[in-house]
Amino acid sequence: MSERKLFGTDGIRGKANIYPMTSEVATALGRAVTYYFQKKNQNNKTPLVIVGKDTRLSCYMLEQAFASGVCSQGGRVIFTGPLPTPGVAFVTKSMRADAGVMISASHNSFDDNGIKIFDADGFKLPDEVELILEDLILNPDKMPIKVGGDIGRAKRLEGVEGRYIVHVKTALDDEYDLAGMRIVVDCANGASYKVAPMVLSELGAEVFSLGVNPNGKNINLNCGSLHPDMAKSEVLKLRADLGICLDGDADRVQIIDKNGTLIDGDKLIGIFAKLMLASGELKKGDTVVGTVMSNIGLEIYLKSLGLKFHRTSVGDRYIMEYMQESNAKLGGEPSGHIIFFDYATTGDGTLGALKAVEAMKYFGKSMEELSEEIELFPQVLKNITVKDKVAFEAIAPLQDALKAAEAKLKDRGRIIIRYSGTEPLARVMVEGDNIKLVNEICNELVAIIKKEIG
Repeated sequence: MSERKLFGTDGIRGKANIYPMTSEVATALGRAVTYYFQKKNQNNKTPLVIVGKDTRLSCYMLEQAFASGVCSQGGRVIFTGPLPTPGVAFVTKSMRADAGVMISASHNSFDDNGIKIFDADGFKLPDEVELILEDLILNPDKMPIKVGGDIGRAKRLEGVEGRYIVHVKTALDDEYDLAGMRIVVDCANGASYKVAPMVLSELGAEVFSLGVNPNGKNINLNCGSLHPDMAKSEVLKLRADLGICLDGDADRVQIIDKNGTLIDGDKLIGIFAKLMLASGELKKGDTVVGTVMSNIGLEIYLKSLGLKFHRTSVGDRYIMEYMQESNAKLGGEPSGHIIFFDYATTGDGTLGALKAVEAMKYFGKSMEELSEEIELFPQVLKNITVKDKVAFEAIAPLQDALKAAEAKLKDRGRIIIRYSGTEPLARVMVEGDNIKLVNEICNELVAIIKKEIG
């Protein structure tokens, strides 16, 4: 497969107003998406594209630029305004649109932005389609120019949040509600700042909201799933039953128990697997999907439940692709991207939060009690800023250190070294049952990478 020039692990992403995250690229992508889906459908239907966004300042610029490209190629655009990524995927399918687009850089700071694309069924595009779109962007003469009455139009859809709220609420079993629960929710000043508190409130919870005053620049700023300390403090201060931390586009969730302890994403997956097995949504022998970064402790726990575990490359898109192929119903990442295939086509933080509550209600236990059943191995993850993404195999000192480290860990640990798909970072993850050894190995590998390419 050809190397992708624009797309990373989750769409196109970068500094807003700097290539490739420019208005010009967004316009060209709008044209390419419209042309591709019109050609794919092999009919004369005018392509309809749903365009959602988070709360970044640059979203105004990029949504208009992308829509301009769609219209110039004869398509129709419906703007949703700020809406979680899973909400855009859901609305795309429910409105029978040809494609959906989310303008967001997820958990990144406000000066970054990104564009990710969904097909008519709400699934992220596979690599081969992204390569076709790249080719069209770089070779615009392959697309015919539309003129006169063939030019498209755009409009804003009011009240779209209500559609998504109704949909998410169906994920909570009808037997349960949130009445009597005190819940802290941190929306990261992002795309969920309206809908997440409304979902929880409508289900009966007493809701204490944080990160619900976006100003275009404060998305993910000392709040949300990447910075849960404020929510932890509020949970303790308010004696809440639960804390919920979402990221900028609300496709991931971090859960805080009543003691202010953060529940790891892998532990959440284990809890959800136990719930789905007990309720009949899963059966013995079914597969749960994770990534190469998933903790080996999760794998051991799932096997103890009689479930299989499959690892994919990092990225919820790859998890979903395998889930589609294997008919798996549950998958996710340690970061809190968790996919419930029966309810969503991508990670959904608000939905995950409701499933956490359902697990508490079903088993009659607190999150603390549920999470204690799953023993994770110590895991250290460090990021190193790099000048160039040189193939790790070509760095001889690193390869020598890896061989020595793997011999020390034996079969009681793992080492994963990879590059970020969206940032100039090398990520080193070391996992094992001896935390001292894990730290020593991680520090040694980080030092080599810094010296060679940092």
